[in-house]
Amino acid sequence: MQNAETVLEVLRERGRRGLPCDELYRQLFNPNLYLMAYRRLYSNQGAMTPGVCDETADGMSEDKIRSIIDAMRHERYRFQSVRRVYIPKKNGKKRPLGMPTWSDKLVGEVVRLLLEAYYEPRFSDRSHGFRPQRGCHTALAEVGRWKGTTWFIEGDISDCFGSLNHDRMLAILGDKIQDNRFLRLVNGMLQAGYLEEWEWNATLSGAPQGGVASPILSNIYLDRLDRFVETVLIPEYTRGVGKVRNPAYREVENEIWRIRQRHGYHGGTGEPPGVRELRKKLRTLPSGDPQDPGYRRLRYVRYADDTLLGFTGPKAEAEEIKQRLAQFLRDDLQLELAQDKTLVTHARTSCARFLGYEIAAQHINTKITRGSRAVYRSANGNIRLLVPRDVIKAKTAPYMKHGKPEHLPHLTNLSDFDIVSLFGAQYRGLVNYYLPAANVYRLDRVQWVMLTSMLKTLAAKHRSTVTRMAVKHMTTIATPQGPYRCFEAQVERAGKRPLVARFGGIPLRQRRLVALDDRPPAPLSRGKAGSQLIHRLRARRCELCDDRGQVEVHQVRSLAVLTRTGRSQPTWARLMAERRRKTLVVCSQCHRSIHGRPPVKANT
Repeated sequence: MQNAETVLEVLRERGRRGLPCDELYRQLFNPNLYLMAYRRLYSNQGAMTPGVCDETADGMSEDKIRSIIDAMRHERYRFQSVRRVYIPKKNGKKRPLGMPTWSDKLVGEVVRLLLEAYYEPRFSDRSHGFRPQRGCHTALAEVGRWKGTTWFIEGDISDCFGSLNHDRMLAILGDKIQDNRFLRLVNGMLQAGYLEEWEWNATLSGAPQGGVASPILSNIYLDRLDRFVETVLIPEYTRGVGKVRNPAYREVENEIWRIRQRHGYHGGTGEPPGVRELRKKLRTLPSGDPQDPGYRRLRYVRYADDTLLGFTGPKAEAEEIKQRLAQFLRDDLQLELAQDKTLVTHARTSCARFLGYEIAAQHINTKITRGSRAVYRSANGNIRLLVPRDVIKAKTAPYMKHGKPEHLPHLTNLSDFDIVSLFGAQYRGLVNYYLPAANVYRLDRVQWVMLTSMLKTLAAKHRSTVTRMAVKHMTTIATPQGPYRCFEAQVERAGKRPLVARFGGIPLRQRRLVALDDRPPAPLSRGKAGSQLIHRLRARRCELCDDRGQVEVHQVRSLAVLTRTGRSQPTWARLMAERRRKTLVVCSQCHRSIHGRPPVKANT
């Protein structure tokens, strides 16, 4: 049996070479792929969230993998309906979210691993959503290189996940995957239906939001859009090496040259009279002809269902590009652009919205960056990423009451460490996301509001004052920009380094390049926590009674449920708390006793 890494590498090579894939279904018989999928899924919060039945990651075993593989061999595996819930959106509406069963999550992750390995080398470099080593920051970095953009064409596909046409999806997959059994399995996943208030509903289109394989399926589907833009629109709307010289700009340049010739000026100090005023006028004029019909530029980036195009040319052609984009989506992919979110925005006078940022082109005639006597305006046309004002208002609102920062009563029962950790994690996530913004310094408002709210929460917990809490937790740490003040809470541990929770400590200075730290599909060997779990499962030794044989994994949602103290704490909970693990490999009898079920009697 091939290991999982070898299988995925073979698929990647076929994808790079553009070869068809004709035996993909057979890879679903490989237990190593299911162990890799389990290693990647078990630590997720949704692993312990049930679907339409009570099955979760608790009770996972190699026997369960073998039963799934047996069903796959005989083509008896059927995806169950997902449990549908709704989560609120920013605009007040609700987004449907599907909760698959644990077995369906496991199979879905194996399907995702296989599809990602084959299609990832084939995807466009302009696609950044749900892809390894890519994300929002890589998409924004690409937009930041669109110097000279005149118009932004914002595109948002209306209900993209819920509108994917199943027949079109299978046809796109069938172009490269020549394996009908695998295509039938994917079709069964798409058409499994959903339960809402315990009433079954058919899924006639779309991929369930919350499904493990839905992101890769949407990328495969929308790759057709990427290819259309790259092979049709960009070649049609990109021409010319550079803009011709602006006649008005050239006329002023010639006048400066004539004045210098009349006065015999050949460089140095003391320019002839009138040249200084002409150079000031020169900076107010574009050096290239804005109406040059021989120069066009079209650029494109996509993150999931959000697209952004940057166009250099007249507005009429920008509107034409928007219409052609909408027509392709309608005719070829049976999708519609959201009219209220699909806009043509002037890059210099307005801001486009993309991935939570405002994006605009700079126009600063007075800024000279190449010497005091140069007329170059290298800042003009550069793309600026900005933190929107409404983001600052929205992020401070949960910590405000009557216009002032207020304590959070629901957190006063937590420890100081947990309070600082919660505030610090929320602030750190926000700041790290907006560090590429030119005006990231505006987040000092969020910092002050959250810090004041945190100190008031600590003061309410200890019946103290904000000043005393600030003195107690304030410290200074070293950063690449020098010493920086922050606030910490620590938990001492015998024989170990203390646990540290921190709020702040991040200088609010623009950082254009933000590194991505995606977790790669690591090998199934000892080392990381997930690999250790696989090794413990394969050892087939009960970690409670030390018996050897068939084992299962007992899993809890979080370590917080193991914090009970006293003699009444069961052995298994004490053991998991001491090891700080959410998982415990046990035999079936011990697992039943953990859940308070009667042991299974042997047949006599």
